[in-house]
Amino acid sequence: MNQRFRRSRSVLAVCVVLALPSAAVAAQDLPPKSSSSTAPKRTAWGHPDLQGVWTNTTTTPLERPAALEKKGTLTDAERAEIDAQAARNADRPPRPGDTGAYNSFWFERGGRSAQTSLIVDPPTGRLPPLTAMGEAHKKELARVRVEDGGQLPRSHEDFDVYDRCITRGLPGAMMPGFYNHNYQILQTRDYVAIRVEMIHDARIIPLDGRPHVSPRIRQWFGDSRARWEGDTLVVETTNFREGAEERGMANTVVGGSKDMVLVERFTRVDADTLDYRFTVTDPAIFTAPWTVSAPMTRLDGRIFEYACHEGNYSLPNMLSGSRAEEQRRLKTPK
Repeated sequence: MNQRFRRSRSVLAVCVVLALPSAAVAAQDLPPKSSSSTAPKRTAWGHPDLQGVWTNTTTTPLERPAALEKKGTLTDAERAEIDAQAARNADRPPRPGDTGAYNSFWFERGGRSAQTSLIVDPPTGRLPPLTAMGEAHKKELARVRVEDGGQLPRSHEDFDVYDRCITRGLPGAMMPGFYNHNYQILQTRDYVAIRVEMIHDARIIPLDGRPHVSPRIRQWFGDSRARWEGDTLVVETTNFREGAEERGMANTVVGGSKDMVLVERFTRVDADTLDYRFTVTDPAIFTAPWTVSAPMTRLDGRIFEYACHEGNYSLPNMLSGSRAEEQRRLKTPK
């Protein structure tokens, strides 16, 4: 069931076209050295073994909070206090007129990491300024933010593809959030597959050096190609279609221009840790590239089906409520 449309939509971000990173960005892309003196585990054919079930769940925000403007990392005591505050606020009642959403029992928010933001480049921990097109895009998204005075939804097309259980798109599907941010990675000689628990997304990525498909072919998840750079799996994705927008959900990214490219890097640091980061660039939307670091931790459990469409009563209910609200406004004397 989907309760996202009326929830706070405070983060705007847009996916990207990745050019070759600058020296500063490249430095941010270097994964930490393994804490083990042994070489990473390898598959039978010699590739680093990334297989397993992983999670990147965390309450670390996408952007660095203003109160931590000049602080890149937190102490253990600061992290503990932030986690304690989040626990105290977990089940606050909804605002008047807001139906609310799930209570804390259903969430898997995780805890705060040492990073003050998932964004590690720019060094400010903030998204780069938007271009004129990006600002126009942001304004259009604000049009349907009901809680911010936006207009009532006119049809299902006023809801994003996440609300409609179609996809979270990229890089949204690989971003931490509030629950089900678990991933199963499988490998063969010629492919890497990533099964995403949230919604129903699965990525099958060739490793055989084939070129990207024709630019005329556009997909929600784009067209991904992978290669090995040492012990790091590098995945480059192009050919996105526009509209894969998550309008401001916490720790997520909304879709950008049709020319976006996403480059991801996966490095197994030790038996229980994957260094995962991506760089996004979209000159049509952002004035500079930006990089996220969202490390993954190994899980002993399994991936479960997430039945999003089944029981998704919120869309017809919210549209029905919007029509009723329109009638109420027409009957209310001005």
